[in-house]
Amino acid sequence: MEGRALQPTAMRILDFYDRHPISESQVLDAVRRARGDETLTADDLYPFDQDHYGGLGAVDALARRAGITPASRVLDVGAGLGGPARFLASRRGCRVVGVELHPDRAAGMERLTRRVGLRHAVSVVRADATALPFGAARFDACLSQEALLHVADKAAVLAEARRVLLPGGRLAFSDWIAHSGLGDLERARLADWMAAVTLQSLDGYRALLGRAGFRGVEAEDLTDEWRAILRERLAMYRALREDTVRRLGEARYREYDALYAFFVGLVEAGKLGGGRFSATR
Repeated sequence: MEGRALQPTAMRILDFYDRHPISESQVLDAVRRARGDETLTADDLYPFDQDHYGGLGAVDALARRAGITPASRVLDVGAGLGGPARFLASRRGCRVVGVELHPDRAAGMERLTRRVGLRHAVSVVRADATALPFGAARFDACLSQEALLHVADKAAVLAEARRVLLPGGRLAFSDWIAHSGLGDLERARLADWMAAVTLQSLDGYRALLGRAGFRGVEAEDLTDEWRAILRERLAMYRALREDTVRRLGEARYREYDALYAFFVGLVEAGKLGGGRFSATR
């Protein structure tokens, strides 16, 4: 990452996660309130460190589709604070490398992983998903959860995922999907406010995966499932108001609340949703 000028989209991503209400400090504060400041295990973090839709069940669903076993070498693209990576390592016994662009979230992933004693199985690399810093055929499985929405060149990410997978390796990911009613102005607002760019439909992702050279592509529409999840997440973010205001100030809290309510409104209206995808190298 050093020596490379950040593109405008990357700057928007960094700014969005600078303002995000879920952070390393917020996770640890929530754990302390729940159980005190004792020695922590990965299990203690799970109620608070899964910054994606569907919780541990969603991670398990991707792991099944990716065929992850204790022998698997797994790459997690857009790993965030590392909740899914730690869950996979502790539950399935595999080794996981997380790739994360945001410096504070990458550092937070490393510290949380060290704190729960999983450094032997989970590591993090700060890098751009469109130029993965790994040799070819290094991983058995590649996962990602609601991260590709931030990447303008999705074709490049998929090509890189295929490059670093072993022959027969599996890709499984979830992401936002655009439905036919999503307008240009709404797309522009999502890009400006939430760093969500070049949003794809289910068919659009199928085509991109095929052009990248993947076979056996499967695509599932999760929109109906996500509606209920997102209502709960909006309520959860609003319950974090005191913590968020303390960390970021009242103006930032109100800004984030407004943009997240806009996003949830699009899902409620059937203009935006979620998809889960899997394919073989």
